[in-house]
Amino acid sequence: MAEPTMSVTPYWELTFDADGDPDGGRRDRLLAGVVQHKVRDLVVFAHGWNSDRSGATRLYSRFFAPFPALAPTGKLGYVGVVWPSMRFSDEPIPDFPRSVAAELPPRPALDKDTRHALLETFPGRATVIDRIARLLDQQPREEAELEEFGRLVRLLVEVVPAGPQVLFAADTLAEGVPQDEPLMFARPTAEVCEEFARALAETESPGGTAQFSIPNPWHGGHELLRQATYYAMKRRAGTVGERGLGRVIGQLAAKAPALRVHLVGHSFGARLVSFALRGLPEGVRTVKAVTLLQGAFSHYAFAPRLPHDTRAGGVLQGQQLRIDGPLVCCHSRHDSALGTIYPLASRMAGHDREFRDDDTPESVAGLDVGRSLRTRWGALGYGGVQAVPGTRALTLAAALTAQLPASGCVNVDAAEVVRRGGAPAGAHSDIAHRELAQLVVAAGRVQ
Repeated sequence: MAEPTMSVTPYWELTFDADGDPDGGRRDRLLAGVVQHKVRDLVVFAHGWNSDRSGATRLYSRFFAPFPALAPTGKLGYVGVVWPSMRFSDEPIPDFPRSVAAELPPRPALDKDTRHALLETFPGRATVIDRIARLLDQQPREEAELEEFGRLVRLLVEVVPAGPQVLFAADTLAEGVPQDEPLMFARPTAEVCEEFARALAETESPGGTAQFSIPNPWHGGHELLRQATYYAMKRRAGTVGERGLGRVIGQLAAKAPALRVHLVGHSFGARLVSFALRGLPEGVRTVKAVTLLQGAFSHYAFAPRLPHDTRAGGVLQGQQLRIDGPLVCCHSRHDSALGTIYPLASRMAGHDREFRDDDTPESVAGLDVGRSLRTRWGALGYGGVQAVPGTRALTLAAALTAQLPASGCVNVDAAEVVRRGGAPAGAHSDIAHRELAQLVVAAGRVQ
């Protein structure tokens, strides 16, 4: 098969497995190549919800294309991180060809592309995936069948308890203990599916009459499957970031001490590059900027203390101090995946003991998710970094015309360009813009 085309050079690919182990040959070519090409600034991009290498490479090629013109005298190199993630094929990606974002059968049927992605992402689970697909296609009326569906989804995404991925799902810590057990699976499947179905109806018809109708729980079942796989991808992103990418950056620092690294991540790729900071060897100051594009993890991940629980803090608290430059978080109100579905799924992912009276399932039925829901369980890519003292807030225009802070967290409202996309994800994947590439250059002070 021919290598996917790339808009920039020199370009390297870093490939990791689910436990963060790299492809040694590709890693070694990168380590040798940055020296051979005398690279000064290395832009490293980690994708989010892509199911194959070709989709990730097309994204990287589009995003990297403006960089040579933005830094014409720079000695730039480029890296695309490829890790075992997946994207449900009904999530439209702006500007991608029909073969990548195809028209699909109506929910909840599981289309062949998504089924294939599940088989590749969860090897050894073919029988489970086939049964899940049949249930989604048949939509049996019996509640017992819905409960069986929930059991199968749990079975699909479970990991070996002794494996490293178990440690990387949490967004927050309470007295040093991870606070992210997937308790959405402990609730009755019918209740969870009904909540997801109402949320989907609202994203597809905001403020419309759909919120007053009785939802088809199997529509919510399709979304439960999606969110369960996202839980697995979230866990995997943290693993690959800390155990994989962080260590490779340390090796780059040893091989080329003057190299300046600029990390960029989209969606769960934003989580991946953030956890890479936690995996840096002691004393390494190679990372000059981190830019998070529609980050799909908690807006409290970097917080020293949570506003609603002073015993708890973000799992990445203080990691921004490992950057020799700023942590720039782009967010957009047009991202309905993060503005509606993410906080609902996060609430159902295991923080039941923190519910307030106004966060009951009845209060979100119908759904504008509700300010309290977004406040407690919001995502970085929807509202930016929260509860980190000193965080600056800028519009995209201001960020591109004024000098960005030299350190600390910076929230950039990118809604003026991150605005296109259909239900259920909204503008979540609308990131291939020259302005965002320019922001990466500005954050890293690339000459």
